[in-house]
Amino acid sequence: MGSTPRKRIVIKIGTGVLTRNAGGGIDHAMIARLAQAIADIHAAGQEVIVVSSGAVGAGIPAFGLEKRPTEIEMLQACAAAGQARLMHLYESQFGHHGLKVAQLLVTHEDLQDERRSGNVLATLNAILAHRGVVPIMNENDSVSVYELKVGDNDTLSSIVARLAGADMLILLTSVPGLTGPDSVSEDDIITHVEDVETVLHFARDEKGALSVGGMASKLRAVEAAVNSGIETLIASGLKPEQLPDLVEGRGIATRFRPKAKTDPLSS
Repeated sequence: MGSTPRKRIVIKIGTGVLTRNAGGGIDHAMIARLAQAIADIHAAGQEVIVVSSGAVGAGIPAFGLEKRPTEIEMLQACAAAGQARLMHLYESQFGHHGLKVAQLLVTHEDLQDERRSGNVLATLNAILAHRGVVPIMNENDSVSVYELKVGDNDTLSSIVARLAGADMLILLTSVPGLTGPDSVSEDDIITHVEDVETVLHFARDEKGALSVGGMASKLRAVEAAVNSGIETLIASGLKPEQLPDLVEGRGIATRFRPKAKTDPLSS
């Protein structure tokens, strides 16, 4: 990986990757594997921004619940409890690789307002300038209801990638990539997409018990990113060891060809 030019990479980790079951148990071993893979990318000189779901799922056990609640107030309470737990796990696992973490909780309003989004970008750039710190972002679910209702951070990661001027956006999910209407299994994925508009109707809105977004939300996020000139991938987060390969153009994923660069948040 040493010959790869430095890239700024946004990696979105979905709830289905981080949780073991509908009860919301966080998969500690998976976070360890993700931290190892991201540390390897970081060690090769790349800049990595993590957008992590999982806060609500991580907070469910704190309230003795067996499944994701439906009331907004309870979802926000779970997120408030889960954020601390999730960040503690990330801090512990990245620490094994000599890395620290910095948490950024944002709302969509933060990213839509020019002054506030400028502040977010300045913070990100300051963190990334210190090579020993990995920024981990999430929707501030304890005060905002947008992600709880709409996109499981797919939209957020796309906005962050565009704001940060990322070279690559990787959406890690519980499936290997996008499948076509004639696919016989989830492993029968489309590996390259030249024009995302031609596959938008392939989306199946299947999602896990703890997730909000499905493939449709991912393709909307992909469309916005590629229209801003960002190469975007949908790949399995259940095989995080392939992340370094994905950055180098290998691995198993659906790759979406970027269009010419545009104004970062114009799409």
